[in-house]
Amino acid sequence: MINIQQVFQKFFPEFNKVYTPNLMQQKAARDILNCKTSALGGNSYECEECGHIKIQYNSCRNRHCPMCQGINKSIWIDKRTKDIIDAPYFHVVFTIPLELQSLVYQNQKLLYTLMYKAVAETLQELSSDKKYLGAQTGFFSILHTWGQDLHYHPHIHTVILAGGLTKLNTWRSGSKKFFIPVKVLSKKFRGKFLYYLKKYYSENLLKFYGDMKQYETPNYFQHLLDLCYLKDWYTFSQRTFSSPLAVIKYLGNYTHRIAISNSRIISMDDDTVTFTVKSYKDNSKKKTLTLKGVEFIRRFLMHILPKGFVKIRYYGILANRNKKTKLSLCRKLTNSPIYKPRFEGLTTTEILCILIGKDITLCPECKKGKLRESKILLKMGFP
Repeated sequence: MINIQQVFQKFFPEFNKVYTPNLMQQKAARDILNCKTSALGGNSYECEECGHIKIQYNSCRNRHCPMCQGINKSIWIDKRTKDIIDAPYFHVVFTIPLELQSLVYQNQKLLYTLMYKAVAETLQELSSDKKYLGAQTGFFSILHTWGQDLHYHPHIHTVILAGGLTKLNTWRSGSKKFFIPVKVLSKKFRGKFLYYLKKYYSENLLKFYGDMKQYETPNYFQHLLDLCYLKDWYTFSQRTFSSPLAVIKYLGNYTHRIAISNSRIISMDDDTVTFTVKSYKDNSKKKTLTLKGVEFIRRFLMHILPKGFVKIRYYGILANRNKKTKLSLCRKLTNSPIYKPRFEGLTTTEILCILIGKDITLCPECKKGKLRESKILLKMGFP
């Protein structure tokens, strides 16, 4: 099976001759290349029965590395179980139009943050409106920047409770259908985003490069805004599973997803990489796409997030500051069941044993003795 690391080993040197990746892209590439190799060091384990030696190299722990996300996803899901409210949840997707994608890419930290801000204000204002819910709900948002073909496609996945806390501290449930019409959501989100975008322009916070350079001129920028106001901004909503625990497991697929997983890569030759894509225009039918190796890496690295960027953000009654007060009250008002996290207090090794269903500390040679750490292996490459 071909994986991302092998693709980088083969094509990244050639990519570097053609393109100049930024510092975070360079770090991600280096981490992926060195993940679980002697370059990052590791540990030597010895069986206390037969003396068998096993070497375990360290993971890079980069959030963009497909080899490091499995356990992180499982731990996140486990932690969220204690926050579950027994109420329907809805999955909503907010997307910006094609005309703004280059500008967003050139101003990633600023405009990614604006996407979260526009989504949050849209949902908070509409859910507090008595016409729709009349209560403070809870939700969290996750940024994705890719489409199935790895092209740049920034959008926000949001999961929102169909209910909330009123000003009288009572619980109010939403309807079985999503309580805010999608068209209302789209228009509100569009208005919020473009309002702040215009404000950022007036404050000289935006950077313009390449083809976008023309929009530094006020008339051209206003024309861009006018064009975006005329477009329908795509917003999608669907109810998630009825079981609260099923909701959290479903969401784990979004929280720690990266541009492409190893399982989607089918083959690689001297020039190309072939991987599977879902064709949403064709009933989500699976197809294959073949790209030049350098182009594959170029597209992959477009989705490396800025340094320190917070990807999962919580709002309303799910915000950290409200967990001990409003969230606890909502759980009581809805008679939500208590779920005890399975992994709380466990070591990474113990969690891995649970996840893969076998004792990884058992000697693979004699099948009797336990592997005990005997030596720490120093890093052989760059930190």
